[in-house]
Parts: sequence; C-alpha cells; structure tokens
Amino acid sequence: MKILIVDDHQSLRDLLADHLRRCGFAVEVAGTGGEAIACMQASRYDALILDLGLPDMDGAQILAARNTDRNGSVPCIVLTARDALESRVASLNAGADDYVLKPFAVPELEARLRAVLRRTVPGYQTLSRGNLSFEPASRHAVVAGQVLDLPRREAMLLEEMLRVAPRIVVKDRLEERLYACNESVTLNAIEALVSRLRRKLAMAGADIRIDTVRGLGYRIVMDGSGHV
Repeated sequence: MKILIVDDHQSLRDLLADHLRRCGFAVEVAGTGGEAIACMQASRYDALILDLGLPDMDGAQILAARNTDRNGSVPCIVLTARDALESRVASLNAGADDYVLKPFAVPELEARLRAVLRRTVPGYQTLSRGNLSFEPASRHAVVAGQVLDLPRREAMLLEEMLRVAPRIVVKDRLEERLYACNESVTLNAIEALVSRLRRKLAMAGADIRIDTVRGLGYRIVMDGSGHV
C-alpha cells in the first residue's frame, strides 16, 4: 500500500510518515499543492491524506486533481483544523472518504486509514494463494499454520505480488510501489528482496513460488504446476 501525505507542516507530516512506514506502508510526502499534483501525475497511490490549508492552493483543488488516469479513484482522508460544518460537508461532497480534525491521535488516523482501505480496496483484509494467507493490515503471513517472519519490505513485496497473481509484476512497478521517490534504490534491491522472500516461502513449505520472468519481472505460481 502506497500513501501520499500532503501537509505543509513538516514536523507533522514526518511524524505521520514515520509511523505509517513502521506500520508497513510505502509513504511519500508533499508540502504544497503543486508538489502533490506532481506526485499524483508521476505515481499511483492507494490513499491520500490531505491537509486543506496549503500555502499555494486550497486542498479542495487537490481533491479535484485526483481525476487523473493514475489516481482518479484514490481514497482521501482530509486532515485539517477547519471544524466548520460547511467545510466538512464540502469536502465530503467533493469526494473525501473521511474528515479528521487537528489535533488528532496518530493511532486513530491509522485506524481510519485502514477502515477506508477496507472499504475501497478489494481483498485488503486477507489475500490467499495455495496454503499461504496474508493479512495486509497486520503484515501477518501464514503458510500451512506456520507464521513467516517478514520484515516490512518483504511483506510489502508479498502483498504486491499476491494482489495481481498470477499476472506478472513488472520490476519497475515494484520499485515504484515499494520505495518512495526520494529513496535511493540499488540496482539489485528488488532481486535481493525476491531472493529472500522466495527462500522463506520454500523453507516454510509453501505450495506457491516466485518465478522470474526474464526481462520483465516476477509472478507467483503454484509450485510444480506453473499455474496459480
């Protein structure tokens, strides 16, 4: 799951970004409306956390800017100090999925984010293939009753591949989905992640495996059959 946080208060957006990354999300941040629009034109997000009081434009313009090929249906949580009824109604009518007033508790915002994702992302609660099941909210992966110990990035990789299985996931897409645009990614970062996850699945006795499709990317198949 990839999240964009748009807020001009650097300390707040950094706090939120750090918390959500620890919870297993890939997070990018923007401090202005212009930066947010550029991010949405360049990448696809699963959710948007948006402050209305931006220095260069009103957050309502960002809600309208979601109507792009990449992010037209991205859910949005408005995060603002504007508590007037008119502001809440206008934001919800403009397409916001939730409205959170500042000040707020970070765990509550995380819970609201997960609730929005459950409503808007098919299969968000549990993903299953063969004898493996994965719960995105808790990053809990189980193979035939055995819990897999997956660090954050490996869990994110597994989730991305399960969501599209048996289709191929292009390597460039994995880089986009697993890393923020300002993160440096080594040439073999994805290969190393896939190798570690592949080894853990095999050691746990999973009846699925990760195949490399040379020149394209990776896909999940049933072990021994070539089909999911």
